Amino acid sequence: MKKIWDGIIGLAIGDAIGVPVEFTSRQERVKDPVISMRAYGTHCQPRGTWSDDTSLTLALMDSIIKKNEIDYVDIMNKFSDWILYSDYTATGEVFDVGNATSRAIMNYGRGVNPLECGGICEYENGNGSLMRILPIAYYLQKHSDLTMESQMHIIHNISALTHRHPISLIGCGIYIKIAMNLLEDKWSLYEAVEQGIRTAVEYYEKKVWNDVYVYLRLMDLSAFLKLPDNEIKSSGYVVHTLESVLWCLLNTSSYAECVLKAVNLGDDTDTVGAVVGGLAGIYYGLDKIPKDWLDVLARRQYIEELCEKFIWATKISVKLKFHTS
Repeated sequence: MKKIWDGIIGLAIGDAIGVPVEFTSRQERVKDPVISMRAYGTHCQPRGTWSDDTSLTLALMDSIIKKNEIDYVDIMNKFSDWILYSDYTATGEVFDVGNATSRAIMNYGRGVNPLECGGICEYENGNGSLMRILPIAYYLQKHSDLTMESQMHIIHNISALTHRHPISLIGCGIYIKIAMNLLEDKWSLYEAVEQGIRTAVEYYEKKVWNDVYVYLRLMDLSAFLKLPDNEIKSSGYVVHTLESVLWCLLNTSSYAECVLKAVNLGDDTDTVGAVVGGLAGIYYGLDKIPKDWLDVLARRQYIEELCEKFIWATKISVKLKFHTS
């Protein structure tokens, strides 16, 4: 199951490429494009430092490893350990926390049911659940006996820990379906994305989740990919993030080109880089990621060890613990 290294390391690298230029404008990136791993910048961090995107991804993985199941209480405990004690960080410091994620963790600390901690208002559709959900693709791949309903139930619950609005749930559903197709190794890149979108959209249409139509541009994928970059937004809004990720993924032909194109869109560069880096890592493989980027990735050995443990956890995990209190 080598692809877990590919995807998770790919995500961390994309995150680290984006960290130094987070919140910079597209105009700034045109004048001074990112061409490799940088240091300092926005958050004054050394080269190879990743942010909350990778931290919460690793926290989710560690919970599944430790519990041998999906346990929403334990996942929120791990998220809390990250924000309170700097667990799962690159350098022992939490330096980038999304507002919706922070509020959800505070809600949990006040005793709110984990599955009700995430924001439900339309303005709370940031990309904070999309950025950390990739491990669930590996989990579901190992539990292929689960029905579509059960798969989506898990995806939605993992998102709802911090983001409960249907727009966020749908974005995560589309992303995981694409990732699962890429893991199968039987599709071309375009086919994996197109089929993933179609599978998810058909599910949501059948359920009459009308919020699926905020992703309308993705439903005509060939037309979407022809859009110029000035029609692609890379903000922290989950719809913008998913659109920019798929536009970059399918308009490039290598891991490095893909991640750099995403980061040079500007704005929420670390998360767009992380989300696209996970998919590009799965598709192109770890050996296609530039060696000089891998060499400076913070805590690479720890990430690889966690990936190896996660493989065994997903092999033996057959229970799902749906906590309601």
